[in-house]
Amino acid sequence: MFRINRSLFLLLSTMALSSCQEKQEAVAEAPRPVLSVVVEEKSADALQLTGTVESRIQTDLGFRVLGRIIARNVDVADLVKKGDVVASIDPLALELSVKSAQSDLSNAEAQLANAVTTEQRQRVLAEAGSGTEAALEEAQQATRTANASVAKARANLDKAEEQLGYAQLHAEFDGVVTATSGEIGQVVSAGQTVVTIARPEVRDVVVDVPQFAAQRLDIGSTFEIALQLDPKIRTTGVVREIAPAAETATRTRRTKISLQDAPAAFRLGSVVTASVLAASEPRIMLPASALLKTEGGWSVWIVNADTATVTARPVTIEGEPAEGGSVRITGGVKPGERVASAGVHKLKDGQAIRIDQEVRQ
Repeated sequence: MFRINRSLFLLLSTMALSSCQEKQEAVAEAPRPVLSVVVEEKSADALQLTGTVESRIQTDLGFRVLGRIIARNVDVADLVKKGDVVASIDPLALELSVKSAQSDLSNAEAQLANAVTTEQRQRVLAEAGSGTEAALEEAQQATRTANASVAKARANLDKAEEQLGYAQLHAEFDGVVTATSGEIGQVVSAGQTVVTIARPEVRDVVVDVPQFAAQRLDIGSTFEIALQLDPKIRTTGVVREIAPAAETATRTRRTKISLQDAPAAFRLGSVVTASVLAASEPRIMLPASALLKTEGGWSVWIVNADTATVTARPVTIEGEPAEGGSVRITGGVKPGERVASAGVHKLKDGQAIRIDQEVRQ
């Protein structure tokens, strides 16, 4: 009896272990739920960017000599005419330099007059036989030296007078003051910016274009520009300059758009909206979370609805995927195919899956 019970116990234990193993295999082979998205081709959306109106020609003005500012006659937004005095420095030291140069010139001219008189006297004596040829040559040399001294003194005076003129800072052209950097009492060095003047008649719109869009812009691309304060006021502009490299922090490229017949309301500093089609051809966009980094580049998991499995497929992309964003697919998938859009690092080739939810692009 004991032997029968023992055999029955072993049989029941074996059956129980077998049942547990089958349950574990069933759990291990359960299809993995995945989020997915259907590949679609979409036309490019209109690209809208915020920018500001800036002058194409802007000049920083500064004194050509060291000095202390005693007057600044303009402020930001003031209109100036060519030749207007916008600032002045203390001219005292420069005036003293002019007086010193004038004194040096007078002294040199007096020495020249004496040398000429001496030369004439020595020539008369030489002609009368009372003087020597050596004395005449010495007098002539003294005259030449005195002439050179006069020329040098006159040049020094011209330079001093020119520098005295630098005590006043003049506008180089008609324009508007966009910035001031010097205050009364401040000592400024030669070339240091004191006032910035811009030409208001030649204006650009300056925008920062995302890298993916800038790659499809060309010099001459047309934008529609609208004033943000009143969108009904608008004009057109063409791209005249695109920065060759993107800013490291923002991944944008500074782009300048030349305004065509800009309305008067487009004043310097105005905030505007610039609109253009980022691309004319349809394109395929996928969530960045659908991409899997591989040794050879990038790939996605293609979902086979008939077999409920996934298969890895290499793809080519434009740019670099950013977390939480979308990326343009340039090759490897076709419209209508379904790809896994999340958890791609946990999948493997041929794995059974269950389409849990479809993600909207």
